[in-house]
Amino acid sequence: MTDRKAMVDQFLQASDWAGWTRQPLAGDASARRYERLTSKDSSVILMDADPANGEDTRPFASIADYLSNHGFCPPAILAHDTDAGLMIISDLGQDDFAKWLRHKPQYSGTLYHAATDVLLAFHKQQTTMDLQQLTPAIGGDMVSILHPYYSTDPIDDLVRQTTEALTNLAPNPDTLALRDYHAENLIWRPTKQGISRVGLLDFQDAIMAPAGYDLASLVRDARRDVEPKLAEDIITYFQEKAGTGPGFRAQLACLGAQRNLRILGVFARLAKIRQKPHYIDLIPRVWQNLVIDLQNPALKTLREAVQDTLPVPDTNHLAKLRT
Repeated sequence: MTDRKAMVDQFLQASDWAGWTRQPLAGDASARRYERLTSKDSSVILMDADPANGEDTRPFASIADYLSNHGFCPPAILAHDTDAGLMIISDLGQDDFAKWLRHKPQYSGTLYHAATDVLLAFHKQQTTMDLQQLTPAIGGDMVSILHPYYSTDPIDDLVRQTTEALTNLAPNPDTLALRDYHAENLIWRPTKQGISRVGLLDFQDAIMAPAGYDLASLVRDARRDVEPKLAEDIITYFQEKAGTGPGFRAQLACLGAQRNLRILGVFARLAKIRQKPHYIDLIPRVWQNLVIDLQNPALKTLREAVQDTLPVPDTNHLAKLRT
């Protein structure tokens, strides 16, 4: 028995959930591990975030508290050992948006509008948390992960052009962004009302970002296709409800491009360093999302920098990323 396993077992034995049935859950891109604990008709979630792997549960707890206090629906924290990196949280349900829509695709408009209502609530609030700000300099530096994982060629000019695009089009980090706001991190709760219908997961890396950052994450999903008409409807809905100005479309495209440039590097790194090759299968969709946003005329210079710097993820390049 490893020391970590013994620590987890001890934590559970001393809790109210000792003896509950344990079922491993699919993890995310982090080093965190999850289990669903069940007993009769009740269930909770164990989060195992080993500090030895660089994990820290405190941001999750802090942001969950903020979200709950402001009417949103994160998991409730039922037990927490900060030093051990162990947490028991409430189970918001097993039907994330992606799972629900695989069986009931006719509800896509309902679910995506509900998710956008959450973002509109973020947009209207003055967040008081002390979070990292996605300034143009930080946003540009975040795409540096492309080298050497996605591309072995120098990308200094691409980083500069990303920073310049953010400076010109998306300079103000004034809105709460959960960062990984996509279908697999949103739980559909159809018996609830308003924004409580959307359960929120995976928000420990939340930042302050320019308006539209999470909207770009939602409609340019790296893990599932979002129909172009639905994406357009959702963007228009956000614009109308938020009262954004004429520059919002360019800002949204810029944020989407920055996100997907970073994701290309993150997914390539996960395959190379953490031996998670299935992330390579997602790269063509990420690239297509990037191409869509780079079509915005305001991103002409950034588009040219991408074309001059990065290889297209064709069969040959994807094979290289797998080695």
